[in-house]
This record gives sequence, structure tokens and C-alpha cells, in this order.
Amino acid sequence: MGSLFEIAERIRGAWEEKNAARDRAILLSREIIRSCALSMRAVHRDAWQEAEAYLRNAQQQLRAMCETLSPYPDLLSSGYVQDAAKELTEASILLAVARDEPLPEPESLGVEFAAYLNGLAEAASELRRRVLDLMRQDMPAECERLLSFMDDVYDVLVTMDFPEAITGNLRKNTDLVRGVLERTRGDFTLFVRERRLRRALEEVAARLDADERASPT
Repeated sequence: MGSLFEIAERIRGAWEEKNAARDRAILLSREIIRSCALSMRAVHRDAWQEAEAYLRNAQQQLRAMCETLSPYPDLLSSGYVQDAAKELTEASILLAVARDEPLPEPESLGVEFAAYLNGLAEAASELRRRVLDLMRQDMPAECERLLSFMDDVYDVLVTMDFPEAITGNLRKNTDLVRGVLERTRGDFTLFVRERRLRRALEEVAARLDADERASPT
């Protein structure tokens, strides 16, 4: 049997290694979140290659974080790990939807289901910015496509009626999606009405101009 001091020293050594792994994972989590934020900014500028590059970097960092924490399964469920996974999911889905491509699956991203669904919710909310940009570019068909996706996301999320301990606070994010969706739909409805009115006025002006040119002087 070891002495008290030998046991304590062994525990201290193990905890020092665990704490070092935790510190590295926290640093990687911050880098992942930063890379994902930069990727989403690139998506809003339609800078696809730049967005992909930031995403690849984030994916590599997530793998490194999981490898760092693999000896410590209890740390893999920590908030900073889940936040990083959620941000990676959000950025990946935003890029796929913006380019009208198939959605990445949780397994391909290497994230748990709760992080995936929360990232999906945040991606749907982030699409509001893109819809508003597209309205300014007078692209109603693309706006409708994105609104339809946001509707589908909300319809899926409201069916996930499970305890918060399982879903990772998904109910709160679902409520946020509903609010963002309602505001965006209202903005788009107003945009469509104003667009129709503008076109109707332009047609009237064109007819009046044609009649004026056709009338004898």
C-alpha cells in the first residue's frame, strides 16, 4: 500500500495532465468559434471558397479538441465542447443552405445530436440576415426558398419534445427561431407588396408614356 503522500502525488499528477488537456481544449474551442464566425461572414458575402477554408480549419480544430479530451470522457460533455460543436454545425448548415446543397449530417460533422439541432436552430435564425440582403437585391424567389427552409426547421424543432438535459436547451432556441421566422416573414410580405405596387406604377407610367408618344401633336 502506498503512503498518503504517494497517493496524493499520483492524483496531483493525473489532475495536472487533465487540467492541461482542458486548457488546450478551451483554447481550441475559442479558435473553432472564431473560424466559424469568419466562415459565416464569408457566406453573407458569397465568398464560398473563403467560407469553406474557414470551415475546414474549424473541423480540424474540432477533431484535435476531441482527441485531446479522449482520455477524459467527462470533459467531452463540457459546455465549451458543445458550444464549439454547435457553432461548427451552424456554419456548415448556413453554407450548405446558402448554396442550395444537401445538409451535412451530425455524423459527418462529428457532433452530438443536441449540438446539431441547436446549431440548426441558430443557422435558421442566421438566415434572416441573408433573406434581408436578398430582398435588397430584389431576389424574391431565393428569399422564398430560404423562408421555406426556416419553416421546415421550426416544424422539426417543435417536435423534439424531450427534457432539456437531453436536448441541451433546445426549447429556448426553438422559441427564438419562431420569433425570427415571424419577423422575417412579415418583412418579406411587406417587400412583396411594395414590389408589386412599384411594378404596377411602372407599368402605368410606361402606358402613359406610350400613349403620349402615340397621340398627335
